[in-house]
Amino acid sequence: MMIMKFLLTILLLFTTVLFGKVINIDDKTKIYDVLPSAQIYIDKTRKLTIDDITTKDIQFEDNAKSLLGYGYSPDFDVWVKFTLKNDTNKPIQKVLEYGNSMTTDVVLYDLKNNVKIQDGLLNMSSSRNSINPIFNIKLDSNETKIYYVKVSSYITTMIIKLKLLERNDFYTQELKHQVILALFFGAMLILAIYNLFIYFFTKDISYLFYVFYILSISVHHTLYVGIANLYILDNIAMNYVVQFAAVFIALPIFFLALFSKSFLQIKKYFILNKILNILLIIFPFSLIVFTLSDGFNHYRNTFTMIVLLYLIVITIYLSYKRNRQAHFILFGWLILLFGSLAMYLSGTGIINLYQSFPYIVEVSLLSEAILFSIALSDKINTLQTKLIVQKRTENERLEIQVLEKTKDLNISLEEKTLLLQELNHRVKNNMQMIISLIRLQTNDIDDKKIQNLFLTTQNRLNAMSQLHELLYQKDDISYINAYEYFTTLIEGLQETYSQNININYTISTDLETEQAISCGIILNELVTNSFKYAFHENSDDATIDISLIKENGQYILIVKDNGVGYDQKTVPKSFGLILVATLVESKLQGTITADTKNGANIKIVWSEEDE
Repeated sequence: MMIMKFLLTILLLFTTVLFGKVINIDDKTKIYDVLPSAQIYIDKTRKLTIDDITTKDIQFEDNAKSLLGYGYSPDFDVWVKFTLKNDTNKPIQKVLEYGNSMTTDVVLYDLKNNVKIQDGLLNMSSSRNSINPIFNIKLDSNETKIYYVKVSSYITTMIIKLKLLERNDFYTQELKHQVILALFFGAMLILAIYNLFIYFFTKDISYLFYVFYILSISVHHTLYVGIANLYILDNIAMNYVVQFAAVFIALPIFFLALFSKSFLQIKKYFILNKILNILLIIFPFSLIVFTLSDGFNHYRNTFTMIVLLYLIVITIYLSYKRNRQAHFILFGWLILLFGSLAMYLSGTGIINLYQSFPYIVEVSLLSEAILFSIALSDKINTLQTKLIVQKRTENERLEIQVLEKTKDLNISLEEKTLLLQELNHRVKNNMQMIISLIRLQTNDIDDKKIQNLFLTTQNRLNAMSQLHELLYQKDDISYINAYEYFTTLIEGLQETYSQNININYTISTDLETEQAISCGIILNELVTNSFKYAFHENSDDATIDISLIKENGQYILIVKDNGVGYDQKTVPKSFGLILVATLVESKLQGTITADTKNGANIKIVWSEEDE
């Protein structure tokens, strides 16, 4: 039996050399494209073994393509047969790279050395440090070998691309490839963190959905390009990932739909929003169907593409409706659609865009992510501009309102001022009438004591009347000019008693209106007493000093004369002195001290806030 296998192998090698395409290799050529010189056989039964391939009459077909794409989860196995010949007189070592990390099973057969090497997405060797499956090829001097590669893929895409490279060149190229992918994922992570911070500051849910989209599309792409199974997941974990491949494909579109719904404010458009809500509700059920049933593997992207196309239709409509953010999103959709189309065309083998643009998907995803981030930033700027305009409009409205209110208040204040002045004027007139009546009544009385009582009452009323006259003449009635008020009051008393007495004033402050009423009556009583009792008749040096100052929040009123004085113990208090004490203590809530040994010296102190 062993002899028969050996003879068959020799015969197969001989016929291949005579009739098949042989790839002549040397140590100078750095890269060889294997597929155009290989033969292909499609096993639709998926039952053939390497023994069947070599012993049965299997008709391999020539191939001229450098890449073969069979789409997602084809229901057949593909056998690739190629011959390598060492044209040099020394051994040669090469690296055979299978150019798709997503294919689940890739097996290399070296019949001459009876070697079988298994690799692929679900059979990755722990010693492999490259993204794509690789096999070490060794040929002795002038040696010719036939190799078979069996390819099958469960759920994932089957793209066949074989290249033969120098070891150093391969690892240099591999390092460059992984660095570029690392930069891509780093950029995506930065965009995710940037938008996450914006979400924390703005609390706009659109940014959170967009962060989830970036993270989910990044996770999907780590699986698609092979980074995940190389650095993150082992074969056992990868088996579970493959089982739920539909979920990893659909999640980015799901979060993108939520992002679009929030960011473009689709809820404003009832019908569009209702249809999108229905699609989002169906979404998880479609994932369950595609995950639990192998029979729908070929259609697992169908519903996702329907949602994506619907989002594009919505964005086009909103762009037509002059939604500013929709323009950015629409351009992003076109970029994303272009990248998805590139993945689909390459996966099915229709057009190999990766050969001319190896990073077209990464560029598309990153460009789309950057564009969406710009759209989000533009939304912030738009909101800030609207906020500034609203604030300016509100300020203008408030300014107009303040002006109107101020105008109304000024009018009301003027009216109240006029009314108050009129009231003071009428009070003053009424008091003058009362004073006139008292004066007329006094003229008919012969009793001196009663005349003095009427005269004192007349002066008290006159003190209040003078105050109302001053208030009537002023615009600001909250304060009274104390000097003007006191001098007017004293002049009236001098006319009443017709005495030649010198009055000295030391007044350095104004009085509040309410304080002025009490002070006027107090001053009237004290000066009246001095006029009546302090001086002898025909006194030449009679003097009354009136002082009003304000120190440390306290008012100090001093009324002093150089008269004869009196003994406070023997002289009973008159009604006037009782009135003075009552006003000081009750109204002004102050204190009064009196020194009457050498003339009268009355000092009254009260606090500003006490009135």
